[in-house]
Formats: sequence, structure tokens, C-alpha cells
Amino acid sequence: MPLATQDAHAFHFLVDMLESVEIGLVVLDLEFKVQLWNGFMENHSGLTSTAVREQNIFLLFPELPATWLKRKIDTVVMLNTRAFTSWELRPYLFRFGSSRPITGTSPYMYQNVTISPLAEPDGSIKRVSLMVYDVTDVACSRIELEQANAQLNCLSKTDNLTKLLNRGAWESHLNSEFERFRRYGHDCTLIMLDIDNFKRVNDQYGHQVGDDVIRHLAETMRACLRSTDHLGRYGGEEFAIILPETSLEGACVIAERLRQTIAQAEVRSHNANVSYTVSLGLATLHKQTASSQQWLRQADEALYAAKHAGRNQVLCAGL
Repeated sequence: MPLATQDAHAFHFLVDMLESVEIGLVVLDLEFKVQLWNGFMENHSGLTSTAVREQNIFLLFPELPATWLKRKIDTVVMLNTRAFTSWELRPYLFRFGSSRPITGTSPYMYQNVTISPLAEPDGSIKRVSLMVYDVTDVACSRIELEQANAQLNCLSKTDNLTKLLNRGAWESHLNSEFERFRRYGHDCTLIMLDIDNFKRVNDQYGHQVGDDVIRHLAETMRACLRSTDHLGRYGGEEFAIILPETSLEGACVIAERLRQTIAQAEVRSHNANVSYTVSLGLATLHKQTASSQQWLRQADEALYAAKHAGRNQVLCAGL
């Protein structure tokens, strides 16, 4: 076979491969005009090779990150080396629709991109290639796994009934706030509260109504307290609140407002109207507080003193 014929066959094979490969291939000159646009790019952009040839890529796709891409291409040309970007850093370069619209979970195609210099016979760089890889499956799987792990992590720290912190997670905050006090000496007050005569609610109305009362208390606490406060279900009908940057006097005002709000509320559940009250015990940190467990005991003792004094009231440790 003559050499010219061999070259023609090789060229045809190369062109056919570039058109059929499942990778986007774009060649740009240094004025960012399109020199090559393969079948992958035609299929996903809706623009033919003829329509884009010699057109400025940034005019064709105004949504491209022009400053970022130009800087990348300049670096590739200057250093004569490849540059890469992954979907974790930039989800996509070309905003193409997902190639899996039915089974996919993303509205667009996640992409990895490689930018390579293309040398002329004399060694000069007058063109660059952009190779666009569809990594939607990998990206979606990674995102779904991370979301599942985040959900599991949240569930491991959350009380299922109230969606407040569970006891273990709340005690971690208790220890952290105690250590922060030892280091900086900032005010911090602890509230322990318990639903009064909760057994009567369960006995009279049933456990489903009792659960609704517990949920109502959790929602009321969220509404009355700050996002920086740490709310937890300590066990059964007993709850705990850490109030950072709050003196005992300020905590007493918060606790009394919470007590009154609950006492004035009525829970509608399973055709029953239920009123309930809570008792609250407070303890603030002092230099004499030896440990987080001592701090907890002081608030717990104040809580039970409030119950023994008649319930539906706020008592402070040391007062």
C-alpha cells in the first residue's frame, strides 16, 4: 500500500476515533477560537462542529468562567504543561444537561477537565486541547454517600422523638462549655427541667398523647431560646439546656419566661386538650465548680428542690 494511502487510512481512523470517543474534545487557538469540536461536544451542546469552528468559545458559551479558564490556558501555554480541574473544585466547565435524566439525581453533567498544550513542529504552542470527562455517576455516588453519612451522623446525635440533642451529644456540649469556662471565665448557666406529674398524663391520656406533650415542650423551647443555646433531651420527660454567655440573673429571666409560656399553653392531641407545667432548676458556673458533673448535679438538685417546693416554678442552686 502506498505511503500516501496509508497516511489517509491512519488519518481517517484518527478522525473516526475522535468523533466516537466518550470524551469531549475541544481544540482552541490562542485567541480562544474553536479549531476542533468532536461528536461528544456536538451531542451534549447541540452545536455542530461547522457552527462553532473559528468562533470564540466565550461568545458561544457566555456562562463559561472566562477569567478562570483564560488564566488556566495562559499557564498551560507559558509552562508547556497540563492543567487539571475536578468536579469537587468546579462541578462543570460546560453546563450540559445530565446524560441520565431518568436514573440520574443531578440536573447537569459533572465534569473533570484536562487542559493540554499542543506543540507545533517547531515546538511553539499555538493551540490547547480541552478534554471533558463525564463523571456524573461518580460524583452523584459520592454526594449520596456523603449525604447518607451526614444523616447518620445527625441521627447518632439526635433524639428521635424531639429532634433535640440526645443525652450523649448534649453531654459533649456540657463538657466543652465547662472547659471553655475554665479557660476564659465566661458566664454560662445550666437549666434542668422536668414535666410535672408526667405519669398522670400517660395514665390518663395514653403514651401517644404523652409523646405529643414531649414534642410540644421541645418545640416551645426552640421558640423561646437562642440558636446558640444547647437543648437536649436528658431522659424520659427530663430536659437540659446550656445557656452560653448567660449569667444566673439572665438565665432566671429566660427560665421564668419559658415556664410561663408552657403553663399557659394547651396541647391538642387525639381529641384531648392537655395542659401541663414544668419545674426548672438552674446552676451557673463558678470558680469553685470542680467538674462538669458537679455543675450538672447542682442544677439537678435545684430542679428537685423546685418539685418538692410545689412544682411549676424556677429555683436556682445556691440561692
